[in-house]
Amino acid sequence: MESSMESLRSVRRSKEEKKLLRRQIKTSHTLLKHEGINTVSHPTKHLVVSNGGLGNGVSRESLLEVLKEEGTVESLLTPPAKPYAFVTYRSIEACQNAYTLLNGRALQCQEQSVTLYFSYVEKVDGDRSVSCALPPGLLVLEDFVTPEEELQLLHAVDWTPCTDDVTVQKALKHRRVKHYGYEFRYDNNNVDKDKPLPGGLPAECDALLQRCLADGHISVLPDQLTVNQYQSGQGIPPHVDTHSAFEDTILSLSLGAKTVMDFKHPDGRSVAVVLPERSLLVMKEESRYLWTHGITPRKFDVVPVLEAGGSGVMTSDLSNLTLSRRGTRISLTFRKIRQTPCSCAYPSACDSQRLPSPPTVPVAEGDACRLESQYVHQVYEEISSHFSSTRHSPWPQVRDFLLSLPPGSVLADIGCGNGKYLGINPKVMSVGCDRSANLVQICIERGHEGFVSDALSVPLRSGSCDACISIAVIHHFSTPERRQAAVRELIRLLKVGGRALIYVWAMEQEYNNQKSKYLKDRTTGTSMENGKELKTEENKSNQSEEHDRMSSDMKCTEDGLGNVTQPRIHVHTNRTAFLSQDLLVPWHFKGNADKNKGSSTDVPVDNTSQGPVFHRYYHVFQQGELEEMCFGVAGVKVLRSYHDQGNWCVELEKTHYTASKDDIAQVKV
Repeated sequence: MESSMESLRSVRRSKEEKKLLRRQIKTSHTLLKHEGINTVSHPTKHLVVSNGGLGNGVSRESLLEVLKEEGTVESLLTPPAKPYAFVTYRSIEACQNAYTLLNGRALQCQEQSVTLYFSYVEKVDGDRSVSCALPPGLLVLEDFVTPEEELQLLHAVDWTPCTDDVTVQKALKHRRVKHYGYEFRYDNNNVDKDKPLPGGLPAECDALLQRCLADGHISVLPDQLTVNQYQSGQGIPPHVDTHSAFEDTILSLSLGAKTVMDFKHPDGRSVAVVLPERSLLVMKEESRYLWTHGITPRKFDVVPVLEAGGSGVMTSDLSNLTLSRRGTRISLTFRKIRQTPCSCAYPSACDSQRLPSPPTVPVAEGDACRLESQYVHQVYEEISSHFSSTRHSPWPQVRDFLLSLPPGSVLADIGCGNGKYLGINPKVMSVGCDRSANLVQICIERGHEGFVSDALSVPLRSGSCDACISIAVIHHFSTPERRQAAVRELIRLLKVGGRALIYVWAMEQEYNNQKSKYLKDRTTGTSMENGKELKTEENKSNQSEEHDRMSSDMKCTEDGLGNVTQPRIHVHTNRTAFLSQDLLVPWHFKGNADKNKGSSTDVPVDNTSQGPVFHRYYHVFQQGELEEMCFGVAGVKVLRSYHDQGNWCVELEKTHYTASKDDIAQVKV
């Protein structure tokens, strides 16, 4: 009898071992297929723990407690939003014990049971942390109020339903809100500035705001307060506080519990920021105007371990992450009502600067002429003096081209602007033309030869020039036909054997891992797993919202009658990567142009001062587009093409004479 029972146990044990082995093999295949993690069969000091990750709701502390049963743990890496972790033991023997005795262990964690499966790995990449920075203009100040002040502020907010008009209290889908000073209306995301609420802000907030004023976090006292109550599992969608409703600085005080707030840039970068209890969040400038901020609805956050403490950016130090259960959090958000339209440096996100009806990409010649007249010609006439003050340094490769011309050569600069290239080589005869009469006048005042002309019809004889340059001009033409016609006109002016140099703005502002001068120097790294959120699919969706919205507007659409609607041309945010080829680039006008001397950029040095904003049309060229366009012009060959500081460039040579329509007409006459 005892022998048969022992045999039965052996069979049962064998079945359990086979089941465990099948599970291990399956998890190993899953790790390789989806994560690129190779497991090995021989013992090492390193194990990957499947089902033991933060993405499964397993906290670092709970997992570490189990792992320490079999030996000394040297390191434990817990990637955010992943269903696995990596453990390294001090010895191979301890690692073998864990592999043998812990495989298949059920772990009770966060009101659920998970089964842990272990596999050997050859090594663990311990240097997987990414240096991240807060969005520009963002501050997190820990312990800004004391526990006693926190209680006082919490008691000042009465959530008892009331009918008076001193405050406005609402129960939204994901949270409760209460407004003081002015009601923020969620139907139009704005405030009624003519209807202030009586009573103003609670007196209990006075000391807090005076401290912010004294510390320089604000320059004027806020007059609007929104109180949000978030229960565990609640959040708020990503958003930018309405520009036209509120001034620059926004303050948000976290009371009752900590949380993680996600900041997202339109280009897809994401930074998760830990807001501890009693901390003050200060949003200014780019972080306030351009980055969206929101709180993902969930009951647990991935945060640094308590011993490390600290607020601010959620780093991706995998040895320092765990789960934190959310509590009930009250946020006090203080803002100053804006009385004048916003003129910030971020028009793509600014409702004050948003065009009432964005223009569409033209198809017909007449539409193209009207678009260029409004968004190119008229703009340059208005900004000519300010524009000229920022255009004084010749680009080195353009200078080299000009200095390579033989003495006595005839040079035509088509679209010469203020004439900065006309005096580079004094041994050649240079003449420039531009569509802007004001810029041509500046050119003449500097002692250069210049005249007003459209680049599509230059009043110079065919074959009269040894060289032509077109620097940052052709990208202002709004149809492929007009852009190619501008190249054809350059070639018409050249003698056979003459050369032309063309520069246009590039879609690829980062090329060969080098950012152009146009892009800001950014130290903000992309946080690992795009923000450390457990719901990775939702996170990816949030990140691409802005791009998808613009992409949909940038596509041709067809109505039920078969009529095709051309894509809209959107306002670009200066110093950011391009999201489309056809765009309107803002120029922030400054009346005192001299203050910007030394700058050769499209963005003034002081973005905070008031002034009108003009929008210039651009078509930014993709790699290969400029060369392909030139190949379609008869009588020319491409000598070289290259990328130069955010521009696509070609050098052309006229190979033979091709009669133009005007030449044929003259012969007939």
